[in-house]
Amino acid sequence: MTTANARTPGRKAGAGLSGDRVRPRKMADIVAARIRTMIGRGELREGDWLPTEPELMARFGVSRPTLREAFRLLEAQTLIEIRRGPPGGARVRTPGPDAAAPILGLLLTMAGTTLRDVYDARMVIEPASARRLAEAGDPAAADELAGEIDQAEAAVGSREAFTAASVRVHQRLVELAGNTTLALFVGTIGEIVARHTATTVRESRAQDADMVRRNARAVRSYRKLVELVRAADGPGAEELWTRHMASARPHVLRGVDREVVDILD
Repeated sequence: MTTANARTPGRKAGAGLSGDRVRPRKMADIVAARIRTMIGRGELREGDWLPTEPELMARFGVSRPTLREAFRLLEAQTLIEIRRGPPGGARVRTPGPDAAAPILGLLLTMAGTTLRDVYDARMVIEPASARRLAEAGDPAAADELAGEIDQAEAAVGSREAFTAASVRVHQRLVELAGNTTLALFVGTIGEIVARHTATTVRESRAQDADMVRRNARAVRSYRKLVELVRAADGPGAEELWTRHMASARPHVLRGVDREVVDILD
């Protein structure tokens, strides 16, 4: 009688696992992971300076080359910035949508996604968020959104600056509606759309005479949304934002035949 764990005759233990050795993690990877965890848990915040190299070397029990390799890993992940020369050091940087956009853009490209599809995803998320924000009736949230709109209005004469400010308005709208996950997603895909806009400007070379007028019209829509938020008019806010995004769609989706990868080169 055989048992369930009896070895098959002639078969060596561990057969089929040759060459499958687990590569040990380098110390630099371990140190980088620990610092990354500290940043993720809020023990180190945006703008904080990391302790000095001697302090970190003593804390982690590593050499200076190992610590600097860990720094290079964190810098590549946009989690710290290195300032060289006195008084140099490593400072915490919180990654934003610009850091995530290339990775998401690549994934979308591999899936054959076009910019039209990206924009459609925003049109599903944002109008519903506008309704939710308005129905909450929070005056402080309305004030915060108005502050973002002030910055957008100040940039109506610059295509690049206004695009960046507009991305922030859209992201802040979703944040204030109460869903951080969707806000980060909207910010990231907004960055992808912004990069598309920058590419279109570089390739066309011609300045659009209607740019300032369109930007000013967008700001008026933003202001109207704030009014509806203050009035706690959820259906009105949703309808307005749907119309606003539908109106902006033709201008944003120039070169819509592009796949996302084309705007991330």
